[in-house]
Amino acid sequence: MTGPPTLGKDLDALLHRVARGDSDAFAAVYDLTKSRVYGMVMRVLRDSGYSEETTQEVYCDVWRTAPDYDSSRGSALSWLLTIAHRRAVDRVRTEEASGRRESRYAAASADTASDVVAESAIAGDERRRVVECLGALTDTQRECIQLAYYDGLTYSQVSERLAANLSTIKSRMRDALRALRNCLDVP
Repeated sequence: MTGPPTLGKDLDALLHRVARGDSDAFAAVYDLTKSRVYGMVMRVLRDSGYSEETTQEVYCDVWRTAPDYDSSRGSALSWLLTIAHRRAVDRVRTEEASGRRESRYAAASADTASDVVAESAIAGDERRRVVECLGALTDTQRECIQLAYYDGLTYSQVSERLAANLSTIKSRMRDALRALRNCLDVP
């Protein structure tokens, strides 16, 4: 009689089955490794919300890249934890870059002189473009933008109002703002 799978050779065999699209093997990989993967991600990010999202992304990567796993290059657990570490570091870099962009934008916005006549001439066209771009967002993104920028709520208040994790709200806002920037051709 065989017992439950353990790390090592069993994990290696499970990953080879995942590479062939076996969802039961994927569930077993998840059950065997979820604590270690989440722990690795949490040590890098130090934020439970981002860690949960990043851990989910790690397992999506595992499902997608399992055929790339080569047991001759290292253990299955090492391969999996390498993916987790890289994903977490990518998240840190993304958040830092986003913060720098927002700081630069805020500084540039504060420094520009206002020309009331020019602004009123352009306002109609900009308003139409903003409404059009807001319409291109998902419903959840549009709701977050509405609450934060039009209703003046903080991200924490948006999180409470929508009964969602603060990290999730921040991710939705970041994605929505990125989509709006792209739509409006804002650098």
